[in-house]
Amino acid sequence: MSIAFGVPILECVSCLACSRWAWKRCTYVGAYDSEKWTLASIEAFEPVPRICRIILAVYEEDLRNPKWAPPGGYGIDPGKVVKKVGYETTQGNAPPYLIYEDNENHDIVLAIRGLNLAKESDYAVLLDNKLGQRKFDGGYVHNGLLNSARWLLKAESETLKDLIEKNPSYTLTFAGHSLGSGVAALLTVIVANAKERLANIPRSQIRCYAIAPARCMSLNLAVRYADIINSIILQDDFLPRTATPLEDIFKSVFCLPCLLCVRCMRDTFTSDEKKLKDPRRLYAPGRLYHIVERKFCGCGRYPPMVKTAIPVDGRFEHIVLSCNATSDHAIIWIEREAKKALDLMKEKEQPMEVPSRQKMERKESMVKEHKEEHKNALERAATLQIPHAFSSSDDREIKRKDEIVLDEEENLASAGEPASNEHIATRKTNWDELIDRLFEKDTSGRAVLKKKTDSI
Repeated sequence: MSIAFGVPILECVSCLACSRWAWKRCTYVGAYDSEKWTLASIEAFEPVPRICRIILAVYEEDLRNPKWAPPGGYGIDPGKVVKKVGYETTQGNAPPYLIYEDNENHDIVLAIRGLNLAKESDYAVLLDNKLGQRKFDGGYVHNGLLNSARWLLKAESETLKDLIEKNPSYTLTFAGHSLGSGVAALLTVIVANAKERLANIPRSQIRCYAIAPARCMSLNLAVRYADIINSIILQDDFLPRTATPLEDIFKSVFCLPCLLCVRCMRDTFTSDEKKLKDPRRLYAPGRLYHIVERKFCGCGRYPPMVKTAIPVDGRFEHIVLSCNATSDHAIIWIEREAKKALDLMKEKEQPMEVPSRQKMERKESMVKEHKEEHKNALERAATLQIPHAFSSSDDREIKRKDEIVLDEEENLASAGEPASNEHIATRKTNWDELIDRLFEKDTSGRAVLKKKTDSI
C-alpha cells in the first residue's frame, strides 16, 4: 500500500522538476548573459560596424558592382583593396579573404568570410576538429582553424610585412565572421607570439575582431589574449554559446533546434565547476561585446545597447532557445544592429559637444580601464584554478615558453623520435622550427592531413 502511494508522489515530483527546468530554459533570454556587464564606450566599439562592412565585402564577387552592400555602401575604396583571394587560390586551406589598406583609419585589415554551406572545403576545415587534442601555447585550440591560420599567415606574411613597413604607425587588424572568426582569432595568437614574422610589429598595434565567433580556444587562452582579441555577439546567437564540436553543429544544420535542445539538457546536468576545470573545453575568444536588443516578454526589437566584459565564469554557457538563435548569427544583421547601436551612443553624446582633448583623455582612461579589467580577469582565472591560467604576466611568459617546450617534446614523441630536454632547451626556437614541430604530425596519423601539412 505504501509503495503504491509513493509512486504517484515520485511522478508528481518528476513532473514538477521537468516543468521547472523547461520553464527556466524557455524563458532564458540572451540579455541575461550580460546583464551585470558595463556599457561599452564609443571609442572601444566604434571600429565594429566598419570592420563588419569590410568582412561583408569579402562575400562580393565585384566590389565596384556590389549585390549585398548595406545602406550607405561598404564605405571602402576598392582601389585600396590590396588583395582579394577566393576559393580557387586557397584550395580548401582557408576561407576567402581580402587585405585592405585603410588609410583613413590608419589600419591594415585582413578580413575572412564565414562558412559557405555549398563549399566542401569549408566543411573540411570544420571536420578537422580534434576537439581537446590540439595543444598550442599552453592551451587547447581547434585543430582545423589553427591549420588554416597557419596557412594564411605563410601565404600573406610578405604582403602584410610590406604594408607594415610602408605604414609603421598603422594598426594590424585580423577580422572574421563565424568560421573566419576562429581563423582570425588563432591567427592573432600566432602573430602575437611570432612578431618577427611581420616586421616586429608591437603587440599594442595588433588586434582582432571576431564577429559571431566560434568557440576556438580554451578558457586560459581566451582570457590571456583579451587585450587584443574582441568578440562581437548579437543577442541570441547560437554559435558562441554552443560548446558542441563545430562539426557536429554543421552536420545538424538542418535540425539545429533538436541539437540545441539536447545540448540544453546535457548542460543542465553538468556543473559549472566541472566546465571551468575542463582544460579542453573551448570558448569564444577574448573580450566580449554583447549587442542586446530584445528583452524577456518583449515584442520586437528595442534600441540596441552594447555591454562588454572579460568574463571568466559565466562566459556564454547557456543555450538560448530562441527563434532568433540562427538569424542573430548573420553578418548583415550584426552589421546593421552594430551601426544602429553606435549611432545611438553618438546621439547621446552629441549635445555635450565633448572637446577633442577631453575625448583623447577619455580614450586613454578607457585603455587603462581595459588593462585593469584584463589583469583582474587573469587573477580571477587563477583564483578559480583554471588550468594553465597565470596571474602574473612574467610568470605567464615563463610558463608559456615551458609549455611550448613540452608541446615540442610531445610532438617528437608522437613522431617516434627521441626527445632530449637539454637539446630542446638550448636549441634556438625560431618561427619556422616552432611551427614545423607543432604541426609535424597529427595524433590520428591520417594521410590526408599529413599531405595537407606538407603542402603548406
